[in-house]
Amino acid sequence: MEYSNPEIPEGINTSKQHPLKDFFLLSFGVLGCIVICAFILGLFAERLALYIPFSVEQELMAKIELEEPAAGNTEYQAYLDELGKGLIAHMDIPEEITITVNYVDEPIENAFATLGGHIFIYQGLIDLLPNENALAMVIAHEIAHIKYRDPIAALGRGVVVGLFLTAITGASTDRYISNIISETGTLTILGFNRNQERRADEEALRVLADYYGHVNGADTLFKTFLKIEDEMDMHTPEFFSTHPLSEDRISNIEKLANKQQWSVKGDLTQLPGFIQDQAK
Repeated sequence: MEYSNPEIPEGINTSKQHPLKDFFLLSFGVLGCIVICAFILGLFAERLALYIPFSVEQELMAKIELEEPAAGNTEYQAYLDELGKGLIAHMDIPEEITITVNYVDEPIENAFATLGGHIFIYQGLIDLLPNENALAMVIAHEIAHIKYRDPIAALGRGVVVGLFLTAITGASTDRYISNIISETGTLTILGFNRNQERRADEEALRVLADYYGHVNGADTLFKTFLKIEDEMDMHTPEFFSTHPLSEDRISNIEKLANKQQWSVKGDLTQLPGFIQDQAK
């Protein structure tokens, strides 16, 4: 039996690939799985949340501190109440859902819908609007979010996805739940997806067509914000952070009006004198 001791080739135990390649491939694979799982869980939670009774929303809202309605400014509140009721009459709101339009006397260009049927309209946003039709579009849009239970759907999605991510990262679940309870207003404001926003626009446009007999002025708000966005020396309105805004959205409003044969021409309704005086 002949014995030999051949020389071992250089690099036989060394891969020609960079040692971090497999690591990055594995990391991206795991990250992709996490994103997909979070997306699926979010959709599932969003659907289930719609079965939560509206009364639960009201109970949860009672535990949350948000902007208090303006005290003493009865003219604004009475006007918004009347306009809101007029729009609601054309929206087929389920009986168990109550809508409360709250006026907030703050110079913030924003409006939002949240849990328990509450809508908040800020003085800063009203000051930007040249007519009642534009204001009605804002209010009808926010009412539509409540009609379709978008706030509770956003909350359900946010809670489930957040709990999933805290479990993955090993963060404190109790602390996360505590933050959710204390910051639910922010969560629901920021949580509406593109489909929910589009549906709210479509519902609001239909309501304006019924209420005024035309949809003239419906896109005034969005055009105003786009103008502000183009002026670099001006700050971005808060409404941008809670509602996606683009020229496509304005175009979609125009296309829907044409498709439904809603008139885009008609007399614009002026805002009450006390609002016009305030804006000067």
